[in-house]
Amino acid sequence: MERRTFLRAAVVGGSAAAFGGTLWRGAAYAAPAQPGTGPYGSLGAPDARGIRLPAGFTSRVIARSGQTVAGTSYTWHNAPDGGACYADGTGWIYVSNSEINPSGGASAVRFSSNGTITSAYRVLSGTRTNCAGGKTPWNTWLSCEEVDRGYVYETDPWGVAAAVRRDAMGRFKHEAAAADPVRRVVYLTEDESNGRLYRFVPTTWGDLSSGTLQVLVAGTATSGSYTWTTVPDPDGSPTSTRTQVAGSKSFNGGEGCHYADDKVWFTTKGDNRVWQLNLTSSTYELAYDDSLVTSGSAPLTGVDNITGSSSGDLFIAEDGGSMDICVITPDDVIAPFLRIDGQSGSEITGPAFSPDGTRLYFSSQRGTSGSSSGGITYEVTGPFRA
Repeated sequence: MERRTFLRAAVVGGSAAAFGGTLWRGAAYAAPAQPGTGPYGSLGAPDARGIRLPAGFTSRVIARSGQTVAGTSYTWHNAPDGGACYADGTGWIYVSNSEINPSGGASAVRFSSNGTITSAYRVLSGTRTNCAGGKTPWNTWLSCEEVDRGYVYETDPWGVAAAVRRDAMGRFKHEAAAADPVRRVVYLTEDESNGRLYRFVPTTWGDLSSGTLQVLVAGTATSGSYTWTTVPDPDGSPTSTRTQVAGSKSFNGGEGCHYADDKVWFTTKGDNRVWQLNLTSSTYELAYDDSLVTSGSAPLTGVDNITGSSSGDLFIAEDGGSMDICVITPDDVIAPFLRIDGQSGSEITGPAFSPDGTRLYFSSQRGTSGSSSGGITYEVTGPFRA
């Protein structure tokens, strides 16, 4: 579904609308039918797990760090981070990274057709600070190391094939990856205060063993046109990849990344922004900027992981803030979809939908304890928009 930007947008949960580089206030913006709510309505009281949800939605705990996953003998990893879902016959698999150093890696939980957990297991070991990552069209998981000169590891969600380090995708502080099957490239974010946005062009689509790493080149403005330029030395030593190409655009703390319908959305936590690349016109612009909310409270702060639903809605997790997952609709309305109470020392990570779109998975990385050993992974079920 086409997303309109630089037109009109309603920010719900604050007193002004900030979107697409324009501020709309009072009667000037298109408020939803129920002021203070988004497409799913207002948030209810916290449930038994401390999660505030709209009417019709329920939550359950899937796994807790340091404890065995229900119905299995597998102990769930610490600091759960980025995640994705994969169809598995009539069931599905949820893969989750572990953002600890050393021994980060990733784990998976397998579900039957009715949502019963049938197994849990390790899919990647011996890596460091595995952060957001991303899913490929050929059903592998790209687990990204968020460390200086970190690697991307391609892993098997079924845990059968051994993980493979993909050196050609560059060595830098990797955060997220988003595959574009139309242009046959993978977009990569970099979690540095002067990070860059990259794309990897494989020699052969579906094979990440070789290819070309490129960086986005653009001006300093918040909108305009862009090009891609090859990074001379993807190994990033002695010169970091982000400083090798003159004119490459700096982004303040690249986080989540999502591709759909010839667009890429990615977040920058350092300045609380959501960016959009229009891949058909080779232009970029802001999709959300909380600095444009001049009164009241911005509904989305600490922008982090991002995913999308079949309806065209974007779901963006907060690192801190109000511990929300916010929704941004194709009509440019933004509002909290859920909120976790009592976990202000944590962050929300790994939002991903089951293949049928009826279940949303995510984690509170540090849970109620504020420690990496206190992570909790959740499932929310309900009437998501088709």
